[in-house]
Amino acid sequence: MNKVLVDKSTIDDILETLLKRSPNNYDEYQSTVKDIVEDVKAHGDKALFEYTKKFDKFEVNVDNMKVSNEEIDAAFAHVDDKLLDAMKKSIKNIEDFHQKQMRNTWIDTKPDGSIVGQRFTPIENVGVYVPGGTAAYPSSVLMNIVPAKVAGVKRIVMMTPAVGGEVNPNTIVAAKLAGADEIYKFGGAQAIAALAYGTETIKKVDKITGPGNIYVALAKKSVYGHVSIDSIAGPSEILVLADETANPRYVAADLLSQAEHDVLASSILVTTSEELADKVGEEIEGFLKVLSRADIIKQSLDNYGFMLVAKNMEDAIDVVNEIASEHLEILTANPFDTMTRVKNAGAIFLGEYSSEPLGDYMAGPNHVLPTNGTAKFFSPLNVDDFIKKTSLIAYSREGLEPIHEDIITFANAEGLTAHANSIAVRFEK
Repeated sequence: MNKVLVDKSTIDDILETLLKRSPNNYDEYQSTVKDIVEDVKAHGDKALFEYTKKFDKFEVNVDNMKVSNEEIDAAFAHVDDKLLDAMKKSIKNIEDFHQKQMRNTWIDTKPDGSIVGQRFTPIENVGVYVPGGTAAYPSSVLMNIVPAKVAGVKRIVMMTPAVGGEVNPNTIVAAKLAGADEIYKFGGAQAIAALAYGTETIKKVDKITGPGNIYVALAKKSVYGHVSIDSIAGPSEILVLADETANPRYVAADLLSQAEHDVLASSILVTTSEELADKVGEEIEGFLKVLSRADIIKQSLDNYGFMLVAKNMEDAIDVVNEIASEHLEILTANPFDTMTRVKNAGAIFLGEYSSEPLGDYMAGPNHVLPTNGTAKFFSPLNVDDFIKKTSLIAYSREGLEPIHEDIITFANAEGLTAHANSIAVRFEK
C-alpha cells in the first residue's frame, strides 16, 4: 500500500485513480453490450439460448432454463446445516431491519374538506441478478430478495449463470429461503435484457437489482428508463478511519477483507498516526503469507490501496467525506462522536468489534451500497427501492375556490391557457 501525507493534490489524485474503476469509464464494452441487449430484445428466447451456449457452455432450452423442484431439493440436501442455520439467522435480521423502513399511506384533510396525501404500493415484478461461475454469494441473494419481500413485491425473478448447466446450491437455497418465485439459469447482459424486455417464456419485470460484472453493469445502464434499476455498482471498497488507539492487526485484517474481492477493489486507511500506519503495513505483510487469495489482494493493494496520514482528525474526516466510501469503519477513541462529523458513506461500522463482514452477512442493514463516491447522493438498497409513491389530491369546490384565481394566474404566466381554462370553467357564472 502507498503511504502518503494528506494534502489537496494527493486526494485529488487518489479520487481520479478510484473513479477510473467506474463502469461509466468502460465505453469499449458498451457496443458489445448494446448488441447483446438489442439481440435479446428482438429475438427473445432464441438469442438468450445462443448467448448462454456461447458464454456458459450450456445447451439451454425451455425445459431446463428454470431451476426445477428436483434441483431445489438436491440443493437443500447438499448445503451444510451450519450454513443453512446461518442463512436463516441472517434472513431474520435483514427482515427485522428492513421492516422498520416501511411507511404507511397518509392523508392530510384540511378544515374545508380538501385532501392531499401519499400512497405507498409495492412494485409488482422485480428481477434480481446474482453472479455465478467461480464466485457465489448467497449473502447478496438475501440482501436483494428479503427487502423486496418485506416491501410486498408479488413476483421476484432471479437470474444467475449456470456454467455447464449447474447453479451453485448455496445460491439456490438462499433464493428459496428468501422468497424467490422463479430462478432462471441465465447470466450476463443477456439475462438483464431478458428481464427488461421479456421473452416468449419469461415475463418482463419492472425493476432490476443486484451486482454483476462490467457487462451486467452496462446492460443495466442501457435498459434503465425502460425498467428501473438499483444502481450501477462499481468494485468494492473500504475506508478505515483510525487514530492512535486502533488495533493495527484489526485494521489490517479489515482492509484485506475487501481487497480479496477483486483486483479493482479499493482499501484505504486514513489515520492521524503515522506509527499506526507503519504497524498496519507490517500486519498486512504477515496476513499475505497465509491468506488464500493473496495474489488478488496484492494486485488490489498495489493499484488501489492507500495509507493516508492526516495532521489531525479534522483533516482526516474531510478526506473521508471527499472519498465517500462504500464501507467506512471508524476505529477511534470515541467512534460515535467521530461519526457525527461524517457526511458521506454507504455504511458506517463503529468500534473494533464491528468489522465490515458483520454487515456483509449478519447484522441486518443492507450490504448493497453506493460505490465510487456515489455515497454523496445515493443510499443503500432499502425497502423504498421496491415501493412506488403516489400523490393523492382531492379538493372540494370550497377548497378550490379561494385559490382558483392563483392557479389561473400561474397558468397564464406560463402561457398555458388550457390549464387556466380547466380551472376557470368550474367557476363560470
